[in-house]
Amino acid sequence: MRAACIGAAVGVLATLPGLGAGTLWDNSETAYGEVAREILLRHDWIVMHLNGQPWFVQPPLYFWIAAAFAHVFGTTAFALRLPSALATAAMGAAIAYVLAREAGERAGILGGIILSSALMQAVIGRLAIMDALLDLAVMTTLLMWFRGLETGEDRYYLYGTIAAALGFLAKGPVAPAVSLLVILPYAYWSRAAVRAPSARAWLLGAAAFVAIAAPWFVALASRAGGASVFELIGHYTFGRYAGVIENQSGPVWYYVPVLILGFFPWIAFLPPAVAYGVGEVRRNRLWRLSFVWIVAPLLFFSFAQTKLPNYVALELPGLAIATALYFDAVVRKGAPRSAIVSAAVVPVTIGLFAIAIRIFSHVNRLTVAIASAIPPLLGAAAAIFVGSLVTALLLARRNTISAAPYALAAATLAAVDVLAVAVLPHAEAFKPVPRLAAVIDRERRPGDVVAIQNVSGSNALVFYAQPGVVMLASPGDGHERGAIRPRRVICAASRVWVVAPRARPAFDPTYGRSRREIATAAKAALFLYSGPTCSPAPR
Repeated sequence: MRAACIGAAVGVLATLPGLGAGTLWDNSETAYGEVAREILLRHDWIVMHLNGQPWFVQPPLYFWIAAAFAHVFGTTAFALRLPSALATAAMGAAIAYVLAREAGERAGILGGIILSSALMQAVIGRLAIMDALLDLAVMTTLLMWFRGLETGEDRYYLYGTIAAALGFLAKGPVAPAVSLLVILPYAYWSRAAVRAPSARAWLLGAAAFVAIAAPWFVALASRAGGASVFELIGHYTFGRYAGVIENQSGPVWYYVPVLILGFFPWIAFLPPAVAYGVGEVRRNRLWRLSFVWIVAPLLFFSFAQTKLPNYVALELPGLAIATALYFDAVVRKGAPRSAIVSAAVVPVTIGLFAIAIRIFSHVNRLTVAIASAIPPLLGAAAAIFVGSLVTALLLARRNTISAAPYALAAATLAAVDVLAVAVLPHAEAFKPVPRLAAVIDRERRPGDVVAIQNVSGSNALVFYAQPGVVMLASPGDGHERGAIRPRRVICAASRVWVVAPRARPAFDPTYGRSRREIATAAKAALFLYSGPTCSPAPR
């Protein structure tokens, strides 16, 4: 329990400071935040809605939890990101608890702090998306099924299946699929020592999975028709794997650099950890589990046609287990030269990064917003630099080895929190839509229409204004997918607010109406169409 508390505390320190700072990021955060908000606006917990329209893209678990937090704390960035932060803290606690039981308290504590302080884990824990809930569900499923294979007790299989069902409600079939992709090869590899689940465990697990995962899908089909379930599962789940959704593609090696950056700074210790684990894998089942956990999801997602960085975060617990077991062995046996070299790589990398930032800011004419972010950014880099240097020095002395990973974790947490509190607020200068939406909210009248044209951030406009935002095609073009001809909208109401680029195209008719530029932000502008009415359709 002490290891679990430490793992949870590190997860909290990595995610909560500055969690509500700034506006939501477009595109996913504002879309998912709006879906959660429209649950409260429409009092509909079955059919999800976005911009007032039924939305069959993701299952509802994140939106239910986010809507509940928004009901308590208000529809703020903090409330909508809180489910991810709490899920990250729970992951730190869970991996620390299981590792402490299986490999000792020190290994458990190391596993908790390594996972919680990995860069990608901290980032996902700060976003209003469902991936942290999915990662928690998959990790819990695997750790429970692993424990079931170790002990043969049915309850662990049941706990794991319940977690898989919740993962299904978080992001669909990927939760049980990835869990099976890891646990089945592990069970076969360790077949001489594991205990297979009983028939009773199979029956109880299947019943629990159906009881948790099925009711919402049945209710959705009864309300919106079977096509809604097919779109959610068929198109947006299997379709993501077999085809490219929303131009999110990449090469087969796409996730290699993602993992290198995502598991920073601990990635420096992964090569010696793997080398050490190869010699331990025959007699240590945790090493086998970690190796399968690292390889299977990476291969699975590498061959998917649709790729996003956060998909591969499912395997961060496997990387954390391997690195924690390695550090535990280093403390017991003394640090090999490879560990010291790995620790030294981090400050060298960070030092070069800081020098590059300094040169870039000196050579380029930066805006005030960018230039003001440079000092805290260098401060975050300095924290990692000093921490990793201290880590290398601690590893070099036998009586201080045990403190080395804690020094690196503390430096990483300090850097992450500095970035969240002092650097990210400067990004608001590059988010024009929330500022323009505030003007609309202040000045709009009943019956006004709000639209957006040729500016990214339509989901942000929906979130920060109100549902019912119209997507306009380019002037003179009525063939853009999901967009409406401008004349139909501009002529349809007494006043129309349009967020569009400040630089107007050569062909940009007003259809006889008055058009005023009300406000500007970055490269976007807010225009108000008013005055004499016009015919919605050209004569």
